[in-house]
Amino acid sequence: MALCLFFLAPMSSVGIGIRDTNTVFSKKPKPEVRKQLKRLNKPALKTIESPDGDIIDCVDIYNQPAFDHPLLKNHTIKMRPSSYPEGFSFDESNDISSNSKPEITQPWHLNGSCPEGTIPIRRTKEKDLLRAYYGKKKLSTIHDETDTSIHEYCQISEEGDRYYGLNAEINVWNPAVMAQDEFSLAQFWIAGVDNRNVIDTIEAGIMSDGYGRTGCYNLECPGFVQVDNRIVVGASVTPYSVYGGEQHSLNFFIWKDDLGGGDWWLYLSHRYLLGYWPASLFSIMAGSATYVSWGGEVTNTQIGGQHTTTQMGSGHFAEEATNRASFFQNLKVMDAQQVLRGPRNSRRSVTAPNCYNLLKHEDFFYFGGPGRSLQCP
Repeated sequence: MALCLFFLAPMSSVGIGIRDTNTVFSKKPKPEVRKQLKRLNKPALKTIESPDGDIIDCVDIYNQPAFDHPLLKNHTIKMRPSSYPEGFSFDESNDISSNSKPEITQPWHLNGSCPEGTIPIRRTKEKDLLRAYYGKKKLSTIHDETDTSIHEYCQISEEGDRYYGLNAEINVWNPAVMAQDEFSLAQFWIAGVDNRNVIDTIEAGIMSDGYGRTGCYNLECPGFVQVDNRIVVGASVTPYSVYGGEQHSLNFFIWKDDLGGGDWWLYLSHRYLLGYWPASLFSIMAGSATYVSWGGEVTNTQIGGQHTTTQMGSGHFAEEATNRASFFQNLKVMDAQQVLRGPRNSRRSVTAPNCYNLLKHEDFFYFGGPGRSLQCP
């Protein structure tokens, strides 16, 4: 299970492709691979080998991938926001699990830390690029009607108001993923939509996948400016929750710093001011968001004409509830006065209820499921 950030600006997209299992990876031109690796992997001031096989580079904060974005060439880093929301505290969380612990650790922490003035970045390897390359190549050669990959959701959403932030505490599990081209995630969405359907969105959460995804995630997407030197986005997080036992969760809070120019800041697990998306990257969300959502998503590639066995959440249905079903809790949105409140007029959306479902309460919900089963063929 990895901590992931997603960013969609107008006219951009994130997609999941279908990998061609007959493709020979070595056919990708080596000069192109080396060129992309050089662009993605910035010079490191320190390197740390993680027990899980990742290589973590401590990169000068002023040399991070964010500044590859053409709109940020002359950007000045802000180490702190200029304003904080009213009552910047989450002590009033409606804790639906007495064993819930909003803490975060990553395997690489066992072998070192990054110095001040740097940020930790998971090194992109050649195999990562080759998987993405051939996934995109396959995606570009198929027609929509032959692409059997389906995105399935269990989510709570709300739209119509003006939103300036949101909060969510996400239960951490390690769901089984059936195939290399599939994923299972739990995340929030905050978006701006105008009458022309132009969309800005920011998304963040936790993902378990088969490492065959295509698209733009984490710091691979130039734009997010990281300021914290303790957390690697895109790297594994531990510990996981245990079925019938101890539960673990991460708290995500995002808000718009209007006094500081309108940047969108991300605060993680009550202690990590991770970074921000600069206001200059947005059109609609340069003002405010108009849509918020929390929930789970899986990709179902329907291998052999059957539903995937990829799990959502804990892999158990919402009715199993405390310590067994995965949850979102402490759902909040922030208004123009920087006051946090619970969602109102929210709606429930479940695309495949026989495979994954959702049980909604006032400011929390249980969700998830096993995927393919007797009731989900």
